[in-house]
Amino acid sequence: MVSVANVKSCLLIGVTGGIASGKSTVVAILKDMGAAVIDFDMLAREVVEPGKPAHQEIVAFFGDQVLGPDKQLDRKKIADIVFADDKKRRKLESLTHPAISAAYLERLNAITANDPETIILADIPLLFEGNLQHMFHKTLLVYTPAPLQVKRLMARDGISQFEAESRLKAQMDIDCKIDLADYVIRNENSLEDTHAQTKEIWQTFKLIQKEGPPKQ
Repeated sequence: MVSVANVKSCLLIGVTGGIASGKSTVVAILKDMGAAVIDFDMLAREVVEPGKPAHQEIVAFFGDQVLGPDKQLDRKKIADIVFADDKKRRKLESLTHPAISAAYLERLNAITANDPETIILADIPLLFEGNLQHMFHKTLLVYTPAPLQVKRLMARDGISQFEAESRLKAQMDIDCKIDLADYVIRNENSLEDTHAQTKEIWQTFKLIQKEGPPKQ
């Protein structure tokens, strides 16, 4: 990222978690406090719109079975396939990651052109799995114990315990991520508690930004 124009003065924070860890809640709180946000899940959806090269490559590999009636990719069908097959999951990543990276750099340059000293959060579910820490000044993990992740995921997606546990296994164990993160917010109690932790982290980020972001 150091070679990208206009990012020398901004503070780049990579934010991650596990499935159903509450990462989106924390990101929303930080956005309300003033952070700019680049959502990698949103970028991932944009780069696979019908007509985009990644869309064509995915359909060529997985077949028309992953398409809905509107020719959009059926994300649930794809998830069911790739969470059950590591090779297919890695193939999907190889088809989408280059396009996502290009979209990220475009969004990053647009934000910093308007405000070179802003605090930018990159919301990346697979930050540590992809070994992407080098892209950011600091990393933030939203942590929820695995049993609670399973319970929340079952309720959120209406899936069985077996399916929820299988999806968790496709990601790095969330307890292993704690040692990799610069900062951790524990999202296992009340919303008020999570908000208080997030506010404290935000003040830390503002102090780092004021003193000058560390070199990448």
